Amino acid sequence: MKLPSPVQRRHSRIEIIPLIDIMFFLLASFMMVSLQLDRTQNIKVTPPNASMARADFKPDMINIAVDKDGRVWLSKTNLTLAQLDAALSNRFRLDTNLPVYISGDTATRHGDMCDVLEAVRRAGVQKVAFMVEGGTNMGYP
Repeated sequence: MKLPSPVQRRHSRIEIIPLIDIMFFLLASFMMVSLQLDRTQNIKVTPPNASMARADFKPDMINIAVDKDGRVWLSKTNLTLAQLDAALSNRFRLDTNLPVYISGDTATRHGDMCDVLEAVRRAGVQKVAFMVEGGTNMGYP
């Protein structure tokens, strides 16, 4: 026969609600701190001049430039978007691993750059990059 104990047995339990609250607080704190780490300060230095300049254009890549008037230049030749489509399609058939670099003037409209990017994507090119020049921080402190 089983006799009950005169002392009541207490079940211990772990409350997880406060632990979840603490974890969310830590997550939010780390996110806020990581956003502040993005603003780094650099020392401005003037690098030495090179004795030999590197060539801007390499034969194994395509450089496309868009000027401030929206004209498209490929290898120093002014092209329309239809001509650019044809030229890129022909080059892409020869080399499917073809990198394309798109550069634009500071006064170039965003829409003109997007039109060129769409033409590059229509040709099937997957390796696309935009050439940018450092020096301005785009309004960030």
